[in-house]
Amino acid sequence: MSEPAIAVAGLVKRFGEVTAVRGIDFTVAPGEVFGFLGPNGAGKSTTINMLATLLRPTAGTARVAGHDVVGERDDVRRNIGLVFQDPTLDAYLSGEQNLRFHAELYGISRSVVADRIRQVLEMVGLWERRRDKVRTYSGGMRRRLEIARGLLHSPRVLFLDEPTIGLDPQTRASIWDYIRRLQRAEQITIFLTTHYMEEAEYCDRIAIMDNGRIVALDTPEALKAGVGKDRVRLQTGGEETDRAAIRALKDGFGIDAEVRDGAVTFAVARGEEFVPRLFTELGLPIRSVNLARPSLDDVFMAYTGTTIRDAEGSSRDWMRLAVRNR
Repeated sequence: MSEPAIAVAGLVKRFGEVTAVRGIDFTVAPGEVFGFLGPNGAGKSTTINMLATLLRPTAGTARVAGHDVVGERDDVRRNIGLVFQDPTLDAYLSGEQNLRFHAELYGISRSVVADRIRQVLEMVGLWERRRDKVRTYSGGMRRRLEIARGLLHSPRVLFLDEPTIGLDPQTRASIWDYIRRLQRAEQITIFLTTHYMEEAEYCDRIAIMDNGRIVALDTPEALKAGVGKDRVRLQTGGEETDRAAIRALKDGFGIDAEVRDGAVTFAVARGEEFVPRLFTELGLPIRSVNLARPSLDDVFMAYTGTTIRDAEGSSRDWMRLAVRNR
């Protein structure tokens, strides 16, 4: 078997008294699209920064493209591309000028720069706009240019930190079309972080990260199958009847429910068989019922006890404390 593209064992990162990454272990196979799913502040970006040699681990080991991230930093950097969460393009240069500057930094031979720039710009559909200033680009175009820049020096591993953050759903879907095509064309390993559930579905495998720990790791399909229950959303017409429905579900069916996003929400096995019973046995008015198969949000809820949206606030508070203690 070939060597893993990424191999991590016992990786820890502390900022003062706060532990941002708490002893994680995982491997990524060559050519895999591997994702970290979790709320902002869960430790995803900190992990990428350690793997990209931008932060020194407090403990543990990590190898990227066969090189140790502490002892062989230059070798790691030559073999990776990195697209940061925050924009890093020079808006007053053209798209082509941004790439030429990157080529100089990486020491790419001048004899191949022009052909390589054309190749990556054509991959992301920006060749015709190469001479335009980046400040005239849309948000999606800028993200595509950053991905092209990360590919310019032909890395073995491409890190994408929240690659579509701040973009509308249509543009996010377009970016993902490019990412999958680029991964096939370049035959590279892609490691990305996201807090968008629908994006995690594109990955070959995902690791769910919460509060600095990996709480689950598998294919999206296997993780959803492991939850095993369907999600039911029940609307009764008001707060009083919602509370009554929660009591009735507990007393009559032994089901724990809660109000989430304006609906009584609970999980149940074989939902298509259970829903008809609600109308005959609940004893309360029902305005609507929605049944959904397990999602990655259900997986996150099963492993962490909260939704990824609810986890955002507490994780941000936790990371603000980490930054203050650097």
